[in-house]
Amino acid sequence: MNYKIVADSSCNVFDLPGADYAHVPLKIINQGHEYVDAPGLDVFGMLESMKASREGSSTSCPNAYEWQEAFGDADGAFAVTITSNLSGSCAAARAAADAWMEEHPGRRVSVIDTLSVGPESRLILEKLQEMMAQGLSFDEIDAQVREYLKTTRLAFSLESLENLARNGRVSMAVAKLVGVMGIRIVGRASDEGTLQQLHKCRGEKKALAAVFEEMKSRGYCGGKVWIDHCLNLNAAMALKDIICREFPGSAVHIGTCMGLCSYYAEQGGLLIGYEGA
Repeated sequence: MNYKIVADSSCNVFDLPGADYAHVPLKIINQGHEYVDAPGLDVFGMLESMKASREGSSTSCPNAYEWQEAFGDADGAFAVTITSNLSGSCAAARAAADAWMEEHPGRRVSVIDTLSVGPESRLILEKLQEMMAQGLSFDEIDAQVREYLKTTRLAFSLESLENLARNGRVSMAVAKLVGVMGIRIVGRASDEGTLQQLHKCRGEKKALAAVFEEMKSRGYCGGKVWIDHCLNLNAAMALKDIICREFPGSAVHIGTCMGLCSYYAEQGGLLIGYEGA
């Protein structure tokens, strides 16, 4: 069976070597300009433009046609989406899957709502690739990846909540407090796929310590980790050191936030996807 993996750009993965893979872009709109979350996007320039703007900004998800085009001629496709509680991408993927399967009898699509974003989604992509390489059937892959999704987690550390506040995800009062007081917000993706604030930390060192404690409290004990940073490689490396100090030999990887994740994480932010329990 010819398999394909398709994901929206919230996963921060534009290339998945060794797999038949495609991504569909989300868009960020500010001052009438549309930033397409695709290779070549100037993330720093986008964030600087937003800082200078007094206007609100917004995002838009891929439409059903874009998802259908990405499925291509695969016999079986797995569509991995940002949490349905933050975006309409999952709904568009499901509409595309229904239409595509109606047009192509015998072909199949499984839409996976990660209830998360960024590096946790990357873990799902890599697990799909791993199972495809094992020669498993479509149904076996679908069942096992959904079980795996029950064990993966997302934590985050944010230096700014400005864009989240502009989109109604947090209150503007809280966002201003974070900006003025130099506080970092540490939180996680809830089981419902929303962003849950857990700690307000003064300084990066305390924030990273809080992230690591959060990981361990949710079952992390040396499994795979992806740390995606928004223009903050030093913090990502520092967190990797903290993890590897307690769990030597653990598979900790560092990536970068692309457009959509940078929009929400903002400069200095970290998103951490990991295998828990």
